[in-house]
Amino acid sequence: MPEAIVTKRGADRVRNGHLWIYRSDVVDASDVAGGSVTAVLDQQRNFVGQAFYSDRSEIALRLLTRSDEDINRDWWSGRIHQAAQRRRVIAKNTNAYRLFYSEGDLISSLIIDRYDDVLVLQTLSQGTEAVKSTLVDLLVEQFSPRAIFERNDVRVRALEGLPLVTGALYGDPVDQVEATQHGLKLIVAPMGGQKTGSFLDQRENRLAAQSYAHGRALDCFTFAGGFALHLSRVCERVLAIDISPEAVAWARRNAELNNIANVEFREANVFDALREFEEAGERFDTIVLDPPAFAKNRGSIKPALRGYKEINLRALKLLNPGGILVTCTCSYHVSEQMFLEIITEAAKDVRRRLQLVEKRTQASDHPILIGVPETYYLKCVIARVIE
Repeated sequence: MPEAIVTKRGADRVRNGHLWIYRSDVVDASDVAGGSVTAVLDQQRNFVGQAFYSDRSEIALRLLTRSDEDINRDWWSGRIHQAAQRRRVIAKNTNAYRLFYSEGDLISSLIIDRYDDVLVLQTLSQGTEAVKSTLVDLLVEQFSPRAIFERNDVRVRALEGLPLVTGALYGDPVDQVEATQHGLKLIVAPMGGQKTGSFLDQRENRLAAQSYAHGRALDCFTFAGGFALHLSRVCERVLAIDISPEAVAWARRNAELNNIANVEFREANVFDALREFEEAGERFDTIVLDPPAFAKNRGSIKPALRGYKEINLRALKLLNPGGILVTCTCSYHVSEQMFLEIITEAAKDVRRRLQLVEKRTQASDHPILIGVPETYYLKCVIARVIE
């Protein structure tokens, strides 16, 4: 097996629980081909583990195991099976969930989502791309899917020198799949929706929002209507808005599929709509803010914070006393502390007092791996206006 020599800092990073070693900590990998598995040694030639090597990315090494074991077909089969076993309880309540979550399941750059009998695969590094055909074979063996698609149209692949591609890897073309979550039916387009067809990471937060929601509700950035449809069960009326006409049409279809009539979907820019609601004297009892990631990188944190503060401030102005705010950020670069400070500042500026009801994160099929802070990206705060 080829060998990659790394600095003490790189070795310690892995020994402390992370799965990445950056190129700046690679001393020598001259004999290692991009996409291959390599032994990782420190400068005293102590064994650190085995990892995928990339000859393009700043993340040069992605740890696979800290053991000296054969990484073969059986090894890959075992990792997929173990991840599926960890999701047995989830699978009892929904047919749409993340089957394999990259670092959270100990294989950096591998994502597998399940929508009923359709699987969607993302191989986001040279290493997982090299074993893609093996992964497809194993998924067919273990799950007997109707189809397997790849959604490898993610920008991070370009950093690995890989093409951006989508398409069928197994089975017949499938345009849409009917997913079920908490008794609701949702149409998913594996080849056309956001991410791999849906935002699976908010599944449990939607149920939590439903448990506190009441009265007249506003769902901002509704996308396919996930939060709005859950709120419709407990709220008198729900207004759901999104800037995308395609998203609004999709959300309406989901409402019709579930015979839900108390939700109005409207195409609108959320920032503009919140201002217009305030000017018109509109009031709500429940507001959900689930925007896209405003901070894509460290350089965009400051404008992102301004954006998060504005929508939270305007939402707080619109809430009745006793109203519920469900507010989210999916920006990894916005920490939980930063997000709570934004909400606190917004409440102070509009002279509202808030109770923190719950602090939540991404759904349990997107597990956070201790030692890898990058796996903790979604923050969801549920708060109550008491004055």
